[in-house]
Amino acid sequence: MSPITVVEGRRLSLTNLDKVLYPETGTTKGEVLHYCTTTAGPLLAHLHDRPLSFLRYPDGPDGQRFFTKNVPPGTPSWVTTCEVPHSRSGPTRQVLLQDLPALVWAANLVVELHTPQWTRQAPGVADRLVFDLDPGDPATIVECCTAAQWLHDRLAADGLDVYAKTSGSKGLHLIVPVEPTPSERTTAYARSLAVEAAAALPDLVVHKMTKALRPGKVFIDFSQNAAAKTTAVAYTLRARATPTVSAPVTWDEIAACTDPQQLTFLFDEIEPRCARYGDLLAPLLDPDHARPLPAAASRRPGTARGEPRAGGSYRVRPRP
Repeated sequence: MSPITVVEGRRLSLTNLDKVLYPETGTTKGEVLHYCTTTAGPLLAHLHDRPLSFLRYPDGPDGQRFFTKNVPPGTPSWVTTCEVPHSRSGPTRQVLLQDLPALVWAANLVVELHTPQWTRQAPGVADRLVFDLDPGDPATIVECCTAAQWLHDRLAADGLDVYAKTSGSKGLHLIVPVEPTPSERTTAYARSLAVEAAAALPDLVVHKMTKALRPGKVFIDFSQNAAAKTTAVAYTLRARATPTVSAPVTWDEIAACTDPQQLTFLFDEIEPRCARYGDLLAPLLDPDHARPLPAAASRRPGTARGEPRAGGSYRVRPRP
């Protein structure tokens, strides 16, 4: 029989806790559930009121993986769900992870957690803007850091704050808190900055998804701002060869990165980082940090820590 655990008054049947999900590190399903409980505070804060999409990998990252937005069969009645409109198929229901029992239930399914840039109160009206920086081999997260610093300064020139986390895969996610804005407009603004970055850093950045353009460069994916798209939430485990996490990072860490391992974080490193830094993405949860998008994208290069050189490289100035 599967062990029964009571979490904040909810009875949960937890299965296969000794099953190895990550053979390279020997990480078991029980350890994955333990990680989710110890990181529940910030993880639940960033999940709150955001409809969930699940990437399920019940047999580990080398097994079958499948993506679903629908409420999984067998979901307990006490797990919160919400209706989400869809222009083509009509409204559907998706899961909301609002408390620890629901998070443990979801973790028992073995999932990556993905959310849109809007909450259930205003579907399609974004309160966050996101850039997904994806390196094409042989480029790595090191090159992403250079592109990220350009975007940081460019966004600052438009009066916007920006926060960063690793994707938990190969790249970086940059997240900007914005006043409620239709997703069509956030997408258009993000696209304009991606195009501008590609023009300023032609040897480093591309803004088109075309695979032939991407080797050795950083693709700035702005499309995740679309209302129907989602992004891996902060602190989620990823279905990779090792139990990496989409981990918040500081801008000093980004500026200092010279090796991909410097910005690769396994699940057992997150609790010490939270103890040291707190939740580096906490400002995203405070409406006072949100700023309006500019009426139109101005064409000002990054100014605070560098500027484009001739030929498209980017010089990073040391912090004072």
